[in-house]
Amino acid sequence: MLYRVTHITEYHYGLPATVSHSALHMLPRPVKNQDWQSYDLSITPRPDVINRRNDFFGNRIAFASLEHPHNQMIVKSVGTVQVQPRQPMLQNMSRPWEQVRDSLMSDLTDDGLDAYQYTFDSALAPGLELLCDYTLQSFTPNRPILDAAHELCERIHEDFKFDPTSTTIYTTVDKVFEQRSGVCQDFAHLMIACLRSLDLPARYVSGYLRTIPPPGQPRLVGADASHAWVAVYCPDQGWIDFDPTNSAIVNDQHITLAWGRDFEDVSPVKGVVLGGGFHNIKVSVDVEPLNQPMRLNTQTQTNNAGQVQSQSQSQ
Repeated sequence: MLYRVTHITEYHYGLPATVSHSALHMLPRPVKNQDWQSYDLSITPRPDVINRRNDFFGNRIAFASLEHPHNQMIVKSVGTVQVQPRQPMLQNMSRPWEQVRDSLMSDLTDDGLDAYQYTFDSALAPGLELLCDYTLQSFTPNRPILDAAHELCERIHEDFKFDPTSTTIYTTVDKVFEQRSGVCQDFAHLMIACLRSLDLPARYVSGYLRTIPPPGQPRLVGADASHAWVAVYCPDQGWIDFDPTNSAIVNDQHITLAWGRDFEDVSPVKGVVLGGGFHNIKVSVDVEPLNQPMRLNTQTQTNNAGQVQSQSQSQ
């Protein structure tokens, strides 16, 4: 599939901001099933300083500083990407989950050491003990890890309600688990925390999702947004991506942008600002398939606190 992706974040200030420093995870990282044919990142007003590098996790990141008074800042990324179908997941042929867990303790390969870091707690996805019983319903003794992870993904989709009004970016995993509702960011954190409760490696993946309305029905407002899902490590097959929001194994309708331990590692835009007074944030994302006639609409989501909430409409 060939897509054009447009992602715009707008900050509008009530008073002039004198200085702002931003870290932007809006530059796509190289992924073997994706070929970015074009890409452009623009910031208005023009930054006084901008630097690009790779972060600890290998994601591309831009640092931008505006060191003169400004009433707004607009960050726009536009790219064209070819996404190839992924290799089929051999879930029943994967190793038992206990074997994966135990093998990482002594695996000194580059892949093993990279995966091991994702077994530990992070601020937004801690492996809470209260999640163990829920997770073990899928991770029965000697069950192949990918088979168990697939069932866990499906159960989260069935057991939790997609509700963009029920959480904010500050809602904790235990609260999501208690209230049984949230958005894609919450469901990704929950699934990661479940896996980490068993000392299994799981990472948070940010990107975009192409969603398709039912035949004869209009495009759902809010369906295009920054999206989040989960990657699970299996030594024989590498990292396999699951989307608990949509009960799906990730394929060519998901576009990967970055990954880390949780949302904090890959937040599209974060930083500090001096001055500005009350400010408003608007985010819009458009995922347009270029080799099909259907045009996908633009989504804008801002909550009352002026904080961006990543979400995706469950299909």
